[in-house]
Amino acid sequence: MSKARGLADLGNVYDDGALSNRNLIINGAMQVAQRGTSQTSQNSSGFVCDRFSQTLNSYGVWTREQSTDAPDGFANSFKLTCTTADTSPSSTDYTRVSYIPEAQDLQVLSYGTSSAKDVTVSFWVKSNVSATYVFWMYQTDSPATRQINKLFTIDAVDTWEYKTITIEGDTFGQVDNDTGNGMIMGWILSSGSGYTSGTRPSTWTDHTAADRWVGLTADVGGAVSNYFQITGVQLEVGDGPATPFEHRSYGDELARCQRYYQVVERGRGSARGSATGAAQNAYSHRLVPEMRAEPTCSIVSQGRSGCTFEQFVNVNKAHVGVNVNVTSTVYWFINDGYYADAEL
Repeated sequence: MSKARGLADLGNVYDDGALSNRNLIINGAMQVAQRGTSQTSQNSSGFVCDRFSQTLNSYGVWTREQSTDAPDGFANSFKLTCTTADTSPSSTDYTRVSYIPEAQDLQVLSYGTSSAKDVTVSFWVKSNVSATYVFWMYQTDSPATRQINKLFTIDAVDTWEYKTITIEGDTFGQVDNDTGNGMIMGWILSSGSGYTSGTRPSTWTDHTAADRWVGLTADVGGAVSNYFQITGVQLEVGDGPATPFEHRSYGDELARCQRYYQVVERGRGSARGSATGAAQNAYSHRLVPEMRAEPTCSIVSQGRSGCTFEQFVNVNKAHVGVNVNVTSTVYWFINDGYYADAEL
């Protein structure tokens, strides 16, 4: 790229918004994986890399991983590998990579007004399945559920390819200013006929299930060892060209991810002289940063004596408490950790 072109592109970014914080995606470089770096034998939806999930409805069995195979300039990617194929999918079987931004973070798009803004999504992909894929956006706020379908192709197998897609602003469908689901963004890997038999919504239209992913020819879940990888995901205001990926530090990305999911490695509590069978507060934690919503919590047992876990108490966006059931009148301690989940 020439210097003149580079300066012109920066000028366009300045016109459309800030030079920093222009990427509306969290963890687009797949740096953060709080749930672990690999999951095998997966037949239902779930996360590995934070904020990016595999949405899976009865389309095969998969390994999900934070891979160290990535294009130049990146250290990680989100990789899905089919380990059990679905060779006879039902009409409603499908799988996709999903990202769901928080609604209040999309107010800059002005959807539902005459000033609705175009956006450009860019990303790196790699697969052994050379075919046409669908990038899908779907929003459910009033006055109607809306969707748009853009096609992209993987041209060369086993090769990192850079893709950019421009999506027009939606002057009809609005995004509420709240902490809920702002938009489902999906990279469609496989689908049954129930979502591909209608008319492709190449512009924003009211949602019809049969129209969703018309144009899809890829079937990553149709054969064992098929895979799909993605990284460098960026969503920015404007009709392009896409600007270089906005790299943020690991610490910045981790803090952003922790609004939706936190891992507390160890919560410690201990006491003497409690009556057997008594419920007693073991510990309280302040959640930093404050989470998007009151989280669903689950214990990770790491070590305890003289007590059993009883329940989470006083749980809200900023705090989690743990009570135990005392089984020893002499001394008890707990060193359990927990997960706090407020994902969209």
